[in-house]
Amino acid sequence: MMLYHVPALLNECIDGLDIQPGGIYVDVTFGGGGHSREILKRLDKGRLIAFDQDENSEVNKPVDDRFLFINQNFRFLRNNLKYLGIEQIDGLLADLGVSFRQFDDPGRGFSFRYDADLDMRMNTSMATTAADIVNRYDATSLARLFSRYGDFRNAGSLARSIISYRQKGEIRKTGQLLEAVSALMPRGSENKFLSRLFQALRIELNREIEFLEEMLVQALEMLSVGGRLVVVSYHSIEDRAVKNFFRTGNFEGKEEKDFYGNTKSPLRPVNRKVIMPSEDEIAENKRSRSARLRIAEKI
Repeated sequence: MMLYHVPALLNECIDGLDIQPGGIYVDVTFGGGGHSREILKRLDKGRLIAFDQDENSEVNKPVDDRFLFINQNFRFLRNNLKYLGIEQIDGLLADLGVSFRQFDDPGRGFSFRYDADLDMRMNTSMATTAADIVNRYDATSLARLFSRYGDFRNAGSLARSIISYRQKGEIRKTGQLLEAVSALMPRGSENKFLSRLFQALRIELNREIEFLEEMLVQALEMLSVGGRLVVVSYHSIEDRAVKNFFRTGNFEGKEEKDFYGNTKSPLRPVNRKVIMPSEDEIAENKRSRSARLRIAEKI
C-alpha cells in the first residue's frame, strides 16, 4: 500500500467528523487513503465506506474488516449504502478536487506543466476527454464554461482563440492548448491564468459541480441527526455551493425564515468562519494553500 500524501487540513477534518467509535462513516474521496486511515484509528466496532471513481485508488485500500472500498463516483452514494443495508450514517467526509497523484501523472493531462494528451478524466473509463470538449464545443459553449468555471472576463476571446487555432487541426495535446491561448495570457500571471483554464475544462468534463450537489443532497438524506458533513474545497465555485447548502439547505443560498425570523435549514454550520490551513502547513505543503474546510451538523 502506498500513501501518496498527507491531505490538507487532515486533523481539522477528522476532528470535525466528531467520530463515535461504533458509528458508520463515509469517505467519498478515498484517493491515497489518508483520511480513511485516520478515521479507522478512531473506530472500534464501527464501519467505514470509501468511494473513489479512479480505479487506481484501490491499491491504497487498507486491509481491515471494518472497511469497504467502492470504485464509483460519489453521486451513487445513496444507492450503494441502501444496497449494503445502511439506512443512516454518522458522518461523511469529502476532500474535493484533483488528487496530487492524478495531478502529478503527466499521462492524465490535468497539469499544464507537461505536454501530454489533453485528457483530464477522473474516471478513465469515460469515453469523452477534455480534448473532445476543446475540439467539439462551439464558441458559445466554450465561452460559457470558461466564464462559469474559470471566472474569465474575456471568456469570449478565449473561445474565439481556440476556435481559430482549431482551423489548423485538432487540439489533442496540452501544449497545443497553451499555444492556442498564448496571446491572451497576462504577463507575469501565466500560471494563474492556465490554472483557471484547466480547472474550467476539468470541471466541465467531469461534471464536478453537478455531481457534488447530487452527493450533498443524498448525504443529508442519509445522515443521522447530529451527524456531521465535512467538506474541503479548493476553488470558489465548490466552496460557494457547500457554503450555501450548509447555511440554507439549497445551493442558491435562498433563506427561508421561521416565525421568529431565524433561517430554516436542516443543517447547522459548525464553523461559522471557513477553516484554512495554517502558515506552517502551507510552508510544509504549498498545495494546501487553497484548501477551505466547512463542517455542518444535521439538526
